[in-house]
Amino acid sequence: MAADKSINSCLVRADDLLQQAMFRLEDEFRSLMERGGESFELCESTGNFSFDSEDEDEETLDDQQIPVAQPLSDYDIIIDALPSVTINDLNEIAKRMVSAGFGKECSHVYSSCRREFLEESLSRLGLQKFSNEEVQKMPWQDVEEQIERWVKAVNVALRILFPSERRLCDRVFFGFSSAADLSFMEVCRGSCIQLLNFADAIAIGSRSPERLFRVLDVFETLKELMPNFETVFSDQYCLVLRDEALTIWKRLGEAIRGIFMELENLIRRDPAKAAVPGGGLHPITRYVMNYVRAACRSRQTLEQIFEKDSSSSLSVQMAWIMELLESNLEVKSKIYGDPALCSIFMMNNGRYIVQKVKDSELGSLLGDDWIRKHNAKVRQYHSNYQRSSWNKVLAVLKLDNSNSAPNGAAPPAARSMKDKLKSFNSLFDDICKTQSTWFIFDEQLREELRISLAKILLPTYGNFIAKLQNAPDVKHPEKLIKYGYGGC
Repeated sequence: MAADKSINSCLVRADDLLQQAMFRLEDEFRSLMERGGESFELCESTGNFSFDSEDEDEETLDDQQIPVAQPLSDYDIIIDALPSVTINDLNEIAKRMVSAGFGKECSHVYSSCRREFLEESLSRLGLQKFSNEEVQKMPWQDVEEQIERWVKAVNVALRILFPSERRLCDRVFFGFSSAADLSFMEVCRGSCIQLLNFADAIAIGSRSPERLFRVLDVFETLKELMPNFETVFSDQYCLVLRDEALTIWKRLGEAIRGIFMELENLIRRDPAKAAVPGGGLHPITRYVMNYVRAACRSRQTLEQIFEKDSSSSLSVQMAWIMELLESNLEVKSKIYGDPALCSIFMMNNGRYIVQKVKDSELGSLLGDDWIRKHNAKVRQYHSNYQRSSWNKVLAVLKLDNSNSAPNGAAPPAARSMKDKLKSFNSLFDDICKTQSTWFIFDEQLREELRISLAKILLPTYGNFIAKLQNAPDVKHPEKLIKYGYGGC
């Protein structure tokens, strides 16, 4: 019994000594981490790790040689955040602590020191911590500014900071992969979640159409960095971070599809208020066409997003938006009381739409058949305009074949021609006066209208005037002719 008590006492004593030794090693481990970090103040001592590219006023520097941080464009960088000698010493301590069963304690000390370094690095890159609610309440202009900072920060984090931390963990815990994986996850988890939470706040935010392009920035950034997530967070401890990045990336795609749905609603809801003066371009036409053209600069990304939706594709989506816009314009055209002005309005807006489609990615998305079909619609609006404006003018110039007249009266043909010319002049005056305030936005379209009108008016008018001048019973026909062949 005495021997057993002696053995137990020795074991307790040994356990106490081991605990004290581990505490000493833990303190030394922490001290090495802190001292090593102080000698490698990355963001403050070098200009390689900043995005401040604004020029300094040389006169205000008093000729001092102050290093100016340059924009970071090369991400093929690995940071040795601790001196090699320090890393070797840390590895020796880690070996003993892990072997003695104090691996978690060692990982905790390591991660607490490195986590602070990472968080400070992101802060110096301009990234701030915001909750989802705070992001939703921000003015959109402020959100855009934060997105710019986020894009820069997440690239640095995934391409430089996290890989460098992975390398450092592997060196400090060389020979103990599980401890290295656990330490790396604890170091990076907070910073990674901070980055992903901001992207998630963008994904669940407003679907207002003007937000599309910044949401695309976030989506495309995550898309480009997904291989980095796969590589850097490849171990079992980091699986949750990798999966969360993928989930948020998909959620951003859903947000972009939702923004296009809101664009459709915006077109549907745009009210048919006062008519655009002169039948010119409607603001909704300019807005939608410039919007979709700008969106199609990210065609490859959008095609990938809409491929996820089995019920649609980007080309189908764009065709549907065009159809909604056209239907909306047709409703707006009814505001004009004059059918000819209604046709001018549709011709203007239809021509603008076709032009914007032809000289952009929209053309290849919608296809040649779509362009031919809508060019034909513009020509039909042109024909409708001519028919509603000028056919009745042409009808006035038609001569009847009656030759009988009461005794003493002027011959019917002469009287008819004089009356018809008078009616023609009156109608022509009215049309010129009315249509002088109408608007054709496209110079080529204006010329096409002039040519087409000349083709239908001048021959008929010329024949009528020639017959008038040759009529034997019409005296001084030149006094009756108000318009020459040049028109109004």
